[in-house]
Amino acid sequence: MGINLLESWRMTTATRPTAKVQKPIRGFFAELGPGLITGAADDDPSGIATYSVTGAALGYGPLWTALFCFPLMASVQLMCSRLAMVTGEGLAAVARQRYSRWVLWGACLLLAVANIINIGADLAGMADATHMVTGLSPLWWTPVYAAVIVALMMWGSYRWIAQIFKWLTLVLFAYVVTAFIVRPDWIAVLKATFIPDVHWSRAYLSVLVGILGTTISPYLFFWQAAQEVEEERADGKRTVAQRRGTTDKELRRARTDVLSGMFFSNLVMYFIILTTAATLHAHGVTQIDSATQAAEALRPLAGNGAYWLFTLGLIGTGMLGVPVLAGSCAYAISEAMAWHGSSLDRKPAGAPKFYTVIAIAMALGLSLNFLGLNAVKMLFWSAVANGVLAPPLIVLVVLLTSDAKVMKDRVNPPLLRRLGWAAAGVMTAAAIAMFIA
Repeated sequence: MGINLLESWRMTTATRPTAKVQKPIRGFFAELGPGLITGAADDDPSGIATYSVTGAALGYGPLWTALFCFPLMASVQLMCSRLAMVTGEGLAAVARQRYSRWVLWGACLLLAVANIINIGADLAGMADATHMVTGLSPLWWTPVYAAVIVALMMWGSYRWIAQIFKWLTLVLFAYVVTAFIVRPDWIAVLKATFIPDVHWSRAYLSVLVGILGTTISPYLFFWQAAQEVEEERADGKRTVAQRRGTTDKELRRARTDVLSGMFFSNLVMYFIILTTAATLHAHGVTQIDSATQAAEALRPLAGNGAYWLFTLGLIGTGMLGVPVLAGSCAYAISEAMAWHGSSLDRKPAGAPKFYTVIAIAMALGLSLNFLGLNAVKMLFWSAVANGVLAPPLIVLVVLLTSDAKVMKDRVNPPLLRRLGWAAAGVMTAAAIAMFIA
């Protein structure tokens, strides 16, 4: 289950003439799976908009957040991966067995609220970007994208969706190229990268919460665990008993996988902030209100084609990210309700309740687009909402993966546990500071 990036990479590396180079490269990519997928899904339209708003509003100053967030987000995702690999079940399923119903459903409610807001925002971002290049109202495009995504999930497969649209996400590397074309002040860039610059203002703190929320997002916790389970199901381990337990080698593979995925996500984050700072902020554009303004950051590379580059990037990331948002919601509720056979690898007839949750989540997210809200602001504030709602779920993840009754002899090592608590603490403090500033 998940994006099968490996097959295309294996085909590519197989054509290389040097066996000594071919083997380690193929071996590295053979280690990658759900973690890389999760990292790619993390750079959804909400993330792109949040990083663009950040760079335009604050310049190079927030670049330090890319380094700061990396160990925090990687630790949480690695704990989710370890939980599924050891127990053979998803996050909500383990919580159902270990804690009371109010804890379980409180977690599911937080996830559902965050995901529905994010779905609505991502659909709005895709529609606004498409409006930019077609002129057709976003109110026409949002239901079209929602219907296409639901149809593809129900009658195709997420694997198939990913095989088609994953290539559009490569457009995001245009930010990397543009960053070097515009020749930013590299001394200022390096200083901002390694020396935190924090201001006590609601505007700055809301940006910080948004960055934390779009990198350490609730839906990724449930998705990571669910996809580890799906990977084992695909290997023929159909029962919980068959999936329960893991080896040191498998845990090392998971670590490589998660760290690679989070590195990819943060690399894109870093260069979007850097590029928008060097192109927009440096020329007096400090507020982004539309996809057209955000796309201007790519003009030094593509000229008028920047609008198409930006649109293709948002469509690609949206087509990958929105199914993850709806799917993680469905996995969580299905696990909480103990609905057997719930999986994106099954057709709707084989998992009707699972797909009903997906359809409801998509419908509720779509409905937000008819409230007349600005698309870019929806994308940004959905990231802030994720930042506010994530800490209790991080606490749940840390407690479960530090519990010997759940993890047996695979409880979190001290460093991982401390990083998990640090993520929850930092995000809680940032959210409180934002409200009182």
